[in-house]
Amino acid sequence: MEQKITPPSKLSLGLNELWSYRELFYFFTWRDIKVKYKQTFLGFAWAILQPFVMMVIFSIFFGKALNVPSDGIPYPLFAFSGLMLWNVFSTGLSGAANSMVTNANIIKKIYFPRLVIPMSAILVAVFDFIMAFIVYLGLVLYYDYSFSWAALYLIPLALTLTVLSTFGPGTLIAAINVKYRDFRYIVPFMIQVLLFLTPVIYPVSMLANYPWLQKLLALNPMYAPISIIRYGLVQKPLDMTLVSVSIVSGICLFIIGIFYFRRTEAYFADLA
Repeated sequence: MEQKITPPSKLSLGLNELWSYRELFYFFTWRDIKVKYKQTFLGFAWAILQPFVMMVIFSIFFGKALNVPSDGIPYPLFAFSGLMLWNVFSTGLSGAANSMVTNANIIKKIYFPRLVIPMSAILVAVFDFIMAFIVYLGLVLYYDYSFSWAALYLIPLALTLTVLSTFGPGTLIAAINVKYRDFRYIVPFMIQVLLFLTPVIYPVSMLANYPWLQKLLALNPMYAPISIIRYGLVQKPLDMTLVSVSIVSGICLFIIGIFYFRRTEAYFADLA
């Protein structure tokens, strides 16, 4: 009896198929990690050095020179908590956006779920987060800050929301980039702009006189995870309305990204 192979729904992640090819996540992720840090003098230390240097720069110019408030948290600790997740988003988005083009030779030769490629690019950024989180705990101890250790359970939630927020735009741009290579130049510029539209180096509380602007910033899917990861430090209730708006925004981008990726993935081998 002839068996007919049909693609999964365009709105489906194809979890059964992804599970069947789960070894590829390890293969692509570990390959990209080794390539990223191959022949570097500091090796994996770059995963820590990048957010740490950014923290120092922002602390000097924003924390000291401009006196940007930080909700009562030592500014270096405030900035680093945001930069940890921001690096997952920025690195993951950049890697996922270019992943289909950089893996064009593999796509043309064999079949496997194409979603594995952008997912693996984001997992590389998660590895960097784990390394940076160790430094984050060290900063908490260094500043002897009254940290709510009970809030640690929120950190996996914040990381999950960050991955979700990255995966949607990442898959969308990855699919578009296969056909329109201009996006390789647009993505770095877009990431730079988004950094200042995300409460990474400033608190939303400084915009208390502009509630409409707070709501506008909450449309950014990275607002929720950054607010959640700082919850244990700020020790004040989250604005669940703004957090909910941000989460819904991330889910909508996730669905749009999956839909467009599924709709166009049949042509990747021809265009890549």
